This record gives sequence, C-alpha cells and structure tokens, in this order.
Amino acid sequence: MKRLYLVRHGQTEFNLAKLVQGRCDSPLTELGRTQALAAGSWLANHEVRPDAVGTSPLGRAFATTGLLMSVLTERGLMDQAVVPRVELGLMERDYGSYERGPQADVPANVWDPGDALLTCGGEGNAVLRARVLAALRGLVAPENVSCALAISHGSASKQFLAAVLSAEKDVPKVLPNCAIMVCDFDEGHGEFFVRDIVDPCA
Repeated sequence: MKRLYLVRHGQTEFNLAKLVQGRCDSPLTELGRTQALAAGSWLANHEVRPDAVGTSPLGRAFATTGLLMSVLTERGLMDQAVVPRVELGLMERDYGSYERGPQADVPANVWDPGDALLTCGGEGNAVLRARVLAALRGLVAPENVSCALAISHGSASKQFLAAVLSAEKDVPKVLPNCAIMVCDFDEGHGEFFVRDIVDPCA
C-alpha cells in the first residue's frame, strides 16, 4: 500500500469574513500560516517523507504547500529534488455567480451544495469528485512514489471523502483548516482508504 496525506489549506481572509471562495482567492491569515506550520510539524513528527507533492494552483493552497515543505525540509524529511506539481484537479469547487459573496447567500450547504449551483455557472458533485480522484491517483500512482502529499480545499476534500468512505455518516460536516486526511492507496484496484482525519491544531 502507498500512503497519501491530503491537507486542506490554512485559514484565509475570506474564511474569516465568511465569504465564498471557490475559484477566487484570498491570502492566508496569520492564523492560517500558523496552522500550516502546525500541520508541517505534525507530518514531521510522524516522519512523513513525501516522494511527490501536488497542490491546487490557487494561492491559498500554494502558500500552505510552501510552509508544509519548509518544515519537512528543515527537519530533513523533504528531498530538495521534489518540486510541487500544480494539479488543476485539486482546485476548489466553482461556485459560479456566488463567488466572493457572503456564504449565507448560497442557496444550499456551502460545503456540499450538490448540483444546486449548476444553474448559476457552478460545479456539481459528480464532476468535482471525478477530477479530485483523478488528480490524486495521478499523483500517487507512479512507481517511484510510495508517499504523496497533496494540498487542496474544503469542499473538494469533502467530495473526495464522500467518494472513498463506505458510509455517508463518516464524512465530517466540516473540515478544519489544515486538516490532514491520512489515506492508503491500493495500486491494484486504484482505491483509497481513509485511515485517519487529523486536526493538527486541536
């Protein structure tokens, strides 16, 4: 079995203001940077040595990636030859016309709106699940990769969990910023198995 660590990005200014940020972006807050460093320390304390790193191209995920990698490098657990790969499939859900607006205006659960946003240019669950799964499989599948680190977003990560967990009740309602999803990957069947979901800041 291979191992995948999927991490949600740190807190952003839009998170704090309760604004919708799917494809739009806002910078990490000071707390967000602290959360990312705490997640990096958790990974280092568990001697995680990624052979591959994939990140959403959005700034909040890319900034979180840099902080995680800096901790692992400082602790001697990150080969400097490993360069983070930008994975479009790890981007957050597109919220269509609700982007940048108040979360309270979204006519469905912001974390899991299903297909309610399709009529306003948003992205549905099936498409989101498929692209996240494809990106993560592509990251961890190469023969020279035994451990992969991926940085994504809240709604995208929840759809990954909904796709791989056996029961809907096991999917957390909310994923904290910098939550770490520890997963095994069965190469033969191309399946992920969630072993733990950790809040490194708890």
